[in-house]
Amino acid sequence: MASSTELNMENLDPPGTVHSSVLGLVDQNGHSKSSEKIEDRPDITYGIDDVPPWYLCIFMALQHYLTMIGAIVSIPFILTPALCMREDDPARGHIISTMIFVTAIVTFIQNTFGCRLPIVQGGTISFLVPTLAILHLPQWQCPAEEQMNNMTSEERTELWQVRMRELSGAIAVSALVQVFIGVFGVVGVLLKYVTPLTIVPTVSLVGLSLFENAAEAASKHWGISVSTIIMLTVFSQCLSEVKVPGINYSKEEGFKIVWFNLFKLFPVLLTIMIMWGICGLLTLTEALPKGHPARTDVKLRILEDSSWFRVPYPGQWGTPTVSLSGVLGMLAGVLACTVESISYYPTTSKMCGAPPPPVHAINRGIAIEGLGTVLAGLWGSGNGTNTFGENVGAIGVTKVGSRRVIQYACALMLLQGIINKFGAVFIIIPEPVVGGIFCVMFGMIAAFGLSALQYVDLNSSRNLYIIGFSMFFSLVLPKWMVHNADAIRTGSDIVDSILTVLLSTSILVGGMLGCLLDNLIPGTPEERGLVAWGEQMKLVSEPTVHGEYNTFDFPVGMATLRRWKWTSYIPFMPTYHPKKKN
Repeated sequence: MASSTELNMENLDPPGTVHSSVLGLVDQNGHSKSSEKIEDRPDITYGIDDVPPWYLCIFMALQHYLTMIGAIVSIPFILTPALCMREDDPARGHIISTMIFVTAIVTFIQNTFGCRLPIVQGGTISFLVPTLAILHLPQWQCPAEEQMNNMTSEERTELWQVRMRELSGAIAVSALVQVFIGVFGVVGVLLKYVTPLTIVPTVSLVGLSLFENAAEAASKHWGISVSTIIMLTVFSQCLSEVKVPGINYSKEEGFKIVWFNLFKLFPVLLTIMIMWGICGLLTLTEALPKGHPARTDVKLRILEDSSWFRVPYPGQWGTPTVSLSGVLGMLAGVLACTVESISYYPTTSKMCGAPPPPVHAINRGIAIEGLGTVLAGLWGSGNGTNTFGENVGAIGVTKVGSRRVIQYACALMLLQGIINKFGAVFIIIPEPVVGGIFCVMFGMIAAFGLSALQYVDLNSSRNLYIIGFSMFFSLVLPKWMVHNADAIRTGSDIVDSILTVLLSTSILVGGMLGCLLDNLIPGTPEERGLVAWGEQMKLVSEPTVHGEYNTFDFPVGMATLRRWKWTSYIPFMPTYHPKKKN
């Protein structure tokens, strides 16, 4: 199979063609500088630096957009009730639109100037755990239902906006720690102490600690929720290899029928559409009583009251407020996202056929992710940003790892973030359907955290003790704290709030216990999984040869940076090359 030596914007190469740029290093004329044999190259249609034709970019971008939208829309279903917001408040749609808008901005910056991998960065469940811990503080708990019903419209709006301002400030300030980690190259130091036995409780508890939210939504109608779970399971696990016909177009062959894995690409989207349709039929036939959460007409007012166009802007809910307890609580989400994103970088690079990401790209990626979370806080999305695992998986399925495709997806997300009614559409999804999706989605997040156990020795009683205690106790203590929010009385309201939030955040309690126990209790590197983990998370730093283009270089200004020798000492610069230790 011959490789392409130069990019052609208009011509589509045959499927399976491997481009030279997937190897990461080409000269200024576009010719490959690698001596790697073609047979050893990964099976990928478009590599990270390849530019598919624009019409294919649009289709592939839509695919990535549809892949991430399910994760985005799930967050407000948990966040907005905790903010004391009415179920039919049009601002729920505004929050979704804000999340999509910020996702577009952050993803473009990350792809173009950050780690330069084709990843999507957006809202994350990891921030919901500390968010709920903060909102469970006595001063932020919702008033009684009768009291809220007697409030005016302006009072109800201020009720949730003052809470959103508190979250916005906490998210933005705590994310500065992530910016610091990336800018000053602290990633390598962090990974020395953040071991697999730290990751397991931290990430898995993100899903496990939200089981009550999933149960509350699913219990609105267990028949619909269970049907949603079954359908999603069948689509994603049983029919993943079943191909369905579709239409493809190329200049050479025109329109033709192609077969693709529909259920593998869009299991969540298909499940939501089908179950939403079933709920619509139950509503039309009056099989569900008026006002039932499973009816499709319960929240129609949100769609009707939403404007067509609305541009989200920083401080749209008012000036963010900052409290020490909120900032320290949100740090748990920041650190969880940092470790999770770092683990995605080598995986994504491998899927795209690119070399392992160098240390400067990883540092830059974490710094940009932190900057993205700062922007998400200032814009008032009520959440931070993290790498979407769903989109990483989509690269492996579609064999398309082009950076340009993600940049097209950013344009699409930017447009949809401005069309306000689009965000409102997702808010009116029946709650039992959302509950069924939660049961599967949160379970998968927990499983992702548990997958880090593959690196450690599970026959070791030491490891089993650390895993069992760090996970179990981090569920017990926060649960007790939620029901005894005023238990800590040190004489200082600030200290009381800080300790209450920290001890109520399960991912922080679990992560700290796992980290402390694993680093204090004696164990061999092999037993602790450090050897296998070190191979997986190896941070390489290859110097950029003068006059050559590297996948992880900046798109502009590299000639100037190479002339400035001092940039080789800056951890996030493409010219960075630290001295190796003997």
